[in-house]
Amino acid sequence: MNDDLHSRMHVVSDETRNLVNLVLDYSRRRTLAVDTPLDHPTTESELKRLAGPTITEEGVGSSRALAIFEHIFAPACITTDHPKYLSFIPSAPTKAAVAFDLVVSASALYGGSWLEGAGVVHAENEVLAWLAGEFGLPTDAGGVFVQGGTVGNLSALVAARNAQKAKLGDAKPGRWVIVCSAEAHSSVASAAEVMDVDVAPVPTGDDGILRPDGVRAALDEHGEAVIAVVATSGTTNFGTIDDIAGIATLKEEYDFWLHIDGAYGLAAMLSPLVRHKFAGVESADSVIVDPHKWLFAPFDACALIYRAPTLGRRAHTQRAEYLDTLTDSQEWSPSDYAIQLTRRPRGLPLWYSLASYGAETYREAIGNSIDLAMQIGTEIKRRPNLRLVREPELSVVVFERDGWDREDYQQWSDRLLEDQRAFVVPSSHQGRPNARFAIVNPLTTFEDLVDILDTME
Repeated sequence: MNDDLHSRMHVVSDETRNLVNLVLDYSRRRTLAVDTPLDHPTTESELKRLAGPTITEEGVGSSRALAIFEHIFAPACITTDHPKYLSFIPSAPTKAAVAFDLVVSASALYGGSWLEGAGVVHAENEVLAWLAGEFGLPTDAGGVFVQGGTVGNLSALVAARNAQKAKLGDAKPGRWVIVCSAEAHSSVASAAEVMDVDVAPVPTGDDGILRPDGVRAALDEHGEAVIAVVATSGTTNFGTIDDIAGIATLKEEYDFWLHIDGAYGLAAMLSPLVRHKFAGVESADSVIVDPHKWLFAPFDACALIYRAPTLGRRAHTQRAEYLDTLTDSQEWSPSDYAIQLTRRPRGLPLWYSLASYGAETYREAIGNSIDLAMQIGTEIKRRPNLRLVREPELSVVVFERDGWDREDYQQWSDRLLEDQRAFVVPSSHQGRPNARFAIVNPLTTFEDLVDILDTME
C-alpha cells in the first residue's frame, strides 16, 4: 500500500475527522427527529438523473456523497419506523437500539466466536437466555442471532434434518418432509426448496389455525420421513396462532422435531394480555423470533434458539484447518449454530435497549399494540361499509371495504402514500383483496388509524 493511499484510508487526518463528524451529525439528526416523513420510492431513471454517477476514480468526496444520500437516496426509501407505516411487518427500533447500532459498527466487533468476541457473545447470550426463559424453554437452551426469519427457519430445519438422520442411521425413508400449515410463512417453503425436501401443507379451517388432527394425519402418512413439524405463533398475514399446545401433545405419541416460527408474533408472549395463547411453546425443539419486528431492534436480527443447542452445533459447525483452534474448543461460538460463519453481533442493539429500558417497558409497548388492534377492530365493525376478515388475534387487523376490487384498494393505497398520510399496501386472502394494518410501533395512535379509515368513505 503506497503512502498516499494509506494516509487517505487509515490515518486520522482532518479529512477523516470531517467525514466522521458529517456522518455522526446526520445520524444525530435522523435519530432525534420527531417528524421524519414517510417518503416514497421513485424511478431508476429519476435517481440517475438526480444523483449522477457516484462511483468514480477520484471519488465525489464525503460531503457530496452524504448530501446525495440524505437528499436523493434516503427520500426514495419509505421510512419503516414511521408510526403510519402499517404494511408487511414494520420496524420500530428504540432510540437506544438505533444509537448502539452505530457503536457496533464503530467498534470493529466480530461475533462469530468466543475467542474473538467473548464480551459481545456473552451479552447476546444473555438476551437469548432471557428470551428462552420467557418462552418456557430449559435453562441450557441457546442459539444465535441470524439475519432474519428466513435464515432462522432454514437453520433450524437443517438441524432438525441432521437430528433425524442421526436417529435413523442408514435407514433413510425416501424424501424428507416438513409438515406445516397451509398458511405457514413462505420462508418454510423456501427453506424446503433450498434443502431439496418436500412440504406437506396441512389444510386449516376458516380461522387458519393448524390443529393436531391435521398434524397427526400428516405424521401417520409420512412417518419417519418427517424431519420437523412447523407451527406458527403469529402468522404474518393475520397474526394467527396455531394450536401449539395441541400439537405439542402429539410428541407423547410421535417422535418429531417441533419448530416454532414466531418471527413476528412470538414476542407477544412478553405481554400478560396474550401469554396464555402460546401454551405449548415450552415443548419446542427450536424457535425463532425477529427482534427487528416486535422487539424494537434495527434490521436485521432473528433470534434462533434450540432446546438442545448441541443439536444445532452438530449440524452447523464448519470444519477447516484454519478453524481448528475454534472447532476444537468447547467455548460458545455463535457461528456453530446456524448456516453462517462470518457474522456481526447483531443482537447487541437489542441487548443495549433491554439493558437501558428494562423488560417491563417492552411488555407495556407490546401490550399497547395489542390493545390498539382490538380498539380499531371494534371501530371497523362499527362502520357499515367495512368488514373484519377475522377478529384480530395479536396486532394485525385485516378488513374489507364493501364494493371495492383490487384496483380500488391500490388507488386508495397510492393516494395515502402520495399524500404522505400512511403506508398501507393492499393485501388479499383466498383471492379476495383487502386492507391490512400491522401495528407494532408504540407511537401509532388510534386517531392515526381512524384517519386512515375515514379516507375509505
